Amino acid sequence: MQKIIIIGAGLCGTLLAIRLGQRGYNVQMYEKRGDMRKQGVEAGRSINLALSHRGLMALEQVGLAEAVKKYCIPMHGRQIHTLAGTTFDSPYSGRPQDYINSVSRSTLNIALLNAADEMDHVNIVFNHKCNGVHLDAGSANLTNIATGESFTDQGAIVIGTDGAGSAVRRSMMAQTTKLRFNYEQSFLEHGYKELTIPPGPNGTYRIEKNALHIWPRDEFMIIALPNLDGSFTVTMFHPYGGTYGLDNLNTKEKVAAFFKKFFPTLIPHTPDYLEDFFKNPTGTLGTIRCAPWQAYGRTLVMGDAAHAIVPFYGQGMNASFEDVRVFDDILGENEGDWKKIFMEFQAARIENAKAIGDLALDNFHEMQDKTNDAVFIKKRNVERQLEDQFPDYYSKYSLVTFQPKLPYAEAMARGRKQDEFLMELCAREENPDLEKVMEGIRALT
Repeated sequence: MQKIIIIGAGLCGTLLAIRLGQRGYNVQMYEKRGDMRKQGVEAGRSINLALSHRGLMALEQVGLAEAVKKYCIPMHGRQIHTLAGTTFDSPYSGRPQDYINSVSRSTLNIALLNAADEMDHVNIVFNHKCNGVHLDAGSANLTNIATGESFTDQGAIVIGTDGAGSAVRRSMMAQTTKLRFNYEQSFLEHGYKELTIPPGPNGTYRIEKNALHIWPRDEFMIIALPNLDGSFTVTMFHPYGGTYGLDNLNTKEKVAAFFKKFFPTLIPHTPDYLEDFFKNPTGTLGTIRCAPWQAYGRTLVMGDAAHAIVPFYGQGMNASFEDVRVFDDILGENEGDWKKIFMEFQAARIENAKAIGDLALDNFHEMQDKTNDAVFIKKRNVERQLEDQFPDYYSKYSLVTFQPKLPYAEAMARGRKQDEFLMELCAREENPDLEKVMEGIRALT
């Protein structure tokens, strides 16, 4: 019945609170923002999530997978929209059971908050800002935003799940020399804008419902993910600089001309795109890495606070949920020894967090540049045939997305070898012999 303080009531923190509450710990969770169930979510910041096997495995651990699935829409692959106006499908896998799920970030967060509220040992306090953590004491200094009152709350440990701008991590950074703390933050030269495809008549879907839609245009792209009400959350990933950069798209006339030139088939589905473009904020896209993740066996960071990544592999939330699952497994084997738990957790996760961060950057370039490339399309077709005919073959994407027990670092190493082999093969052979292809892939390992 030890008291555990969690800073941050986002997806990772709330799932962690639920699991710790199930184990009988007293969980006190503080969130800087207000309760989204009462005040809604800031427009233009959602970026729909792609819930896949790793995230579902963590939700199964707390008994919420089936409850969450009712908020999801299966996406069996990408639908590519070319500049010429044609579309073609690129399934994620040759196995029909392998697909990802579109889910609203706020809907999922609310479902987790509701589940946490039902637990006797979990208490969530909103509108409380963390000013810093006493790393070696397991206590946090907080301010009630409404009253301005500051106070210190004491627990056995403090866990920071407070996102990319983590106050808990900043407290660790303040002891850089003592902790030998390393921190790296890098931003893409791209930002994002959120647009909307509204529902069609009677809640129908204007474009294919069960697909992740991509309009790849080399230096920039647009993606769209479906929502339960028939709408699509549309995200425009775009460079800041250049002739068509966000910095220069500063009038409605320029934006309208840009869309007419590069996204003409999208315009009929987004009647409010000009209003959305100027109303919604421009979001940044960056990667955060740090080490160590723990201090003195009393303070820990996980989720985006430890390893924020860009959203192009659809694994940011899944990786954070996997943090919770792995942490719980280690906790179950070492209950009572927080320092050992923290050390084993960071040893198990830091390398894998780095791997998925690298993969997310790789996929940014793949989605933007290669999904319309002839050799890449041929490679994907070969991969689907291999998955259909050989049960032991998984593409890099499938290793990462549909093999939840395989560590990210191993999935990346195997997948990159396969990709290099297949791209070279598809560039030189028109109709590769699948048996020989599979022999070559098996030889790689």
